[in-house]
Amino acid sequence: MNYAEESLKKHYEWRGKISTVSNVPAGNKEDLSLCYTPGVARPCLEIQKNPELSFLLTGRWNFVPVITDGTAILGLGDIGPEAGMPVMEGKCALFKEYGGVDAIPLCLKTKDPDEIVKTIKLLEGSFGGINLEDISAPRCFEIERRLKEELSIPVFHDDQHGTAIVMAAALINSLKLVNKKMEEIVIVINGAGAAGIAIGKFLLGFGVRELIFCDKNGILCEGEKQMNAAHEEVVKITNRKKLSGTLADAMKGADVFIGVSAPHVVTKEMVSSMNKDAIVFTCANPVPEIEREDALSAGAAIVGTGSSAKPNQINNVLVFPGLFRGALDTRAREINREMMVAAAYGIAETVGDKLDKDYILPYAFDKRAHEAVAEAVAKAAKESGVARVKEDRA
Repeated sequence: MNYAEESLKKHYEWRGKISTVSNVPAGNKEDLSLCYTPGVARPCLEIQKNPELSFLLTGRWNFVPVITDGTAILGLGDIGPEAGMPVMEGKCALFKEYGGVDAIPLCLKTKDPDEIVKTIKLLEGSFGGINLEDISAPRCFEIERRLKEELSIPVFHDDQHGTAIVMAAALINSLKLVNKKMEEIVIVINGAGAAGIAIGKFLLGFGVRELIFCDKNGILCEGEKQMNAAHEEVVKITNRKKLSGTLADAMKGADVFIGVSAPHVVTKEMVSSMNKDAIVFTCANPVPEIEREDALSAGAAIVGTGSSAKPNQINNVLVFPGLFRGALDTRAREINREMMVAAAYGIAETVGDKLDKDYILPYAFDKRAHEAVAEAVAKAAKESGVARVKEDRA
């Protein structure tokens, strides 16, 4: 199937992937008086006295916006907020399908971090959590940080943390197959934007000691010029041997390659230079850093990609529906590291005894995985003290 052409036809047919559906009857006088005026005045006054009741008397508890400024849409780059709508709508559809979460796309016509933060703050009272999407680095780091500091509901940048969580799950299971440990491996990450930096920071928390970042200019090393603030932060905790050079230099003797960068920047020779039983995750979309078949023929033991057409798709669809389900059900104040680690293990453990070099992650449409993530995240929220609802929802 030519997915691009067929998808375009479907989008003309669908004219939108989500819609608003009423949960209540409004077909007679009594129904109308209950769901609207005059009866609705009473819950309004109760919420006025205690705004927290908005989580019980409205749909706020289950409502999340998927917010972008259109500056980093998929692998397409800065194509604008209107052009980002199909992606945001698709994400909202997946929220509902796999997590039972009501979501709405909000595509903002501004690139100003101050305006984005102010807009989202003004909207806080309508939502149970905030999902940031496809906002370019390094602005995305500032926007997420400020919102986390200033909002009382969870804020999650999926490009960063959703990608990091599913990548960690893929690595956890892959290391079981090649019989290696986190603290013993060398990881090279190509792509030092939002996703790459988040992946690196997340994996360091699992005990990884040797991690090297590369970007289009080569290895990131402390003291080099042309680095942004995010790069300067991560080089202080990575590349402990102070290596310099190209991506090819970094990959020599590495155990794991993670690509969140650009098409065909990795050669078969680079993969051959890696350690025995190398793990190669190539997630550039729609064209990977190296084709799966080439990586395998060059000696890689396990290959994961971002493509649903290949085995081992590494896709954050496995993360965000269940993650928000668990966070919303516990009315968590934030999504913390404990919840994200729980999500990673929830995904990894769903594979169970079917673990194989061509099946390191559950399929994105495996609802068992989403349920496992939701349960693990809710449990972690309660145990880490960020849950405001301790008992399970009926």
